[in-house]
This record gives sequence, structure tokens and C-alpha cells, in this order.
Amino acid sequence: MSEDNFYRRLKEAIDLSWLYKATAKYYGTEGQVSIDPVVFFRLMLIGYLENIISDRQIIRTVSLRLDMLYFIGYDIDEPLLWHSTLSRTRQLYGEEIFKKLFKEVLKQCIDKGMVAGKRQSIDSVLVKANASMDSVMAKEILQDAEEYSDALKEDEPAK
Repeated sequence: MSEDNFYRRLKEAIDLSWLYKATAKYYGTEGQVSIDPVVFFRLMLIGYLENIISDRQIIRTVSLRLDMLYFIGYDIDEPLLWHSTLSRTRQLYGEEIFKKLFKEVLKQCIDKGMVAGKRQSIDSVLVKANASMDSVMAKEILQDAEEYSDALKEDEPAK
């Protein structure tokens, strides 16, 4: 993987270790091993950056991309979690906490100059997304995180 690969640079640029403390109360010490909160939020970040609103598609996409596997800290032959783990983890945190933490992750990306602009959808026309360097865009990006979270929630199976 080249030195200038986006996900390689992003992994080096952001430190999400603070998530362990921020999410500690949601994890027990017994039972099945839960998804690492840093891995979870890295997966959510991939979904956001790639404009993927389906948990199933996030896992499928990551399983096919070496740079994304590297970004989440998985080896090439390490099995990924089930897609339903993503929606269950968002439900575990609750909508408000998930949005708050995800915005902090996204803000760190903005502060490091790795993300600028809003997600964009395209239909047969290539449009470069996340390219604006205007500082005003930070608020729009964080608002876009709300919209992304809402879209993920809409994709979740009914309880």
C-alpha cells in the first residue's frame, strides 16, 4: 500500500484511543467479546466517507479493500464481524451518544485536514466529494454526520 493512500494517512493522523474511556460503561467484563469501539467507529467513518448507509455494504466493502482492513487494524485473513453487530452497537450506545461520539471522530478528521466538504451522491456523473477547504464547511460536515446517522438508523431492521 502506497504511503499516500488515504486510509493509511488517516490511520496515522487520528487517535481514537479516547473512545475506550468514553464507551467503557457500555461494555461488560463477562460474556462474549464485544466489538472494539475504535474498530466500530473506524467502520462507521468508512461508511460515512464512502457514502455507504448499509451496515451490510460497509462490511462487504471493507472485506474487499486492503487499505480499509489496514485502517481498522484487521489482517487480510482475519474474519470481519457480522454486519448486524454495527446496528446492535449503535443501539447499545443510543442515538444521542452515538451521534455525539461520531461527531467527535469526524471533528478530529476535520482538525487534521483529512476531511472537508459534505458527502455527495452521484448518478452517472463523477463529482469530487469532501474537497472544499473552507473553514465554514466544518459545521456543515458535523451536521452531515447527523444526517448520516439518521440514514443508518433508517436502514436498520425493525425491532
